[in-house]
Amino acid sequence: MIEKTTRINFLFDFYQALLTDKQRSYMELYYLDDLSLGEIAEEYTISRQAVYDNIRRTEAMLEEYEAKLSLFSKFQRRQETVEQLLSLVKDQSSEKELIQLINQLKEWD
Repeated sequence: MIEKTTRINFLFDFYQALLTDKQRSYMELYYLDDLSLGEIAEEYTISRQAVYDNIRRTEAMLEEYEAKLSLFSKFQRRQETVEQLLSLVKDQSSEKELIQLINQLKEWD
């Protein structure tokens, strides 16, 4: 469950601009603010099932965006590459300037 939540949070970070205001709001309340389906339903005066359906459809949309655009996958690969570079540079006792540049790359993401 934690892995799914973490993945959805990352996908939401990357693709939230592509969602409607309502979808964005439900996802923020459910995943970021940790509200229950019932609490969200009460806030919007709709059924718990309507909230559930909207969140599940939005999750599917986020997965579809990722399948097409791969922003999260590319981000993960960049992070892995940067970590590998940093590891190699540290093992080689290379210059501090190179380490600083790699750390700067990490900060851009």
